[in-house]
Amino acid sequence: MKYLCICHYDRAKFAACRPEDFEAVGAVCAPRDQELQATGQVDLIGSFVEETGYATLRAHDDGEWSVERGPYAGGPEPWGAFFIVDADSLDQAVKIASLHPGAHLGAYFGGGIEVRPCNFFWTPGG
Repeated sequence: MKYLCICHYDRAKFAACRPEDFEAVGAVCAPRDQELQATGQVDLIGSFVEETGYATLRAHDDGEWSVERGPYAGGPEPWGAFFIVDADSLDQAVKIASLHPGAHLGAYFGGGIEVRPCNFFWTPGG
C-alpha cells in the first residue's frame, strides 16, 4: 500500500532560524535522506514553495470552479515537504517516515510528519 507522508513545520520556529541553524539542519538532513532512500520503499520525495505561491480550485454546486490564491486550508503548521512510501502496514510506513529529516528537526522547525494511507494510487504509464 502507498502512504502519503506530509511534513509540517512551525512558522514561528522556522522564521526564528539563523544562518548557522540552517547549516546545522543541513548536517542532519544529508545522512537522514540517504538512510530514507536506502530503504528502497520511497517512491517520490518533494518539497513545497511558500504558501504565497499556491492556488486553490474551489468546486461550486453548478459544476463550475473558481481559483483563489493561497492554500486550501491554512494553519499554524503548514506543509513543507512530502514523500510517498510503499509499505505493508501503517506501522511500517511510520517506521520508514521516522527516517526522514523532518522527524529529527523539531528543535529548528517544530512540526512533524503525518502519514496517510492511500486507498487509491495511480501513476501514468505505470
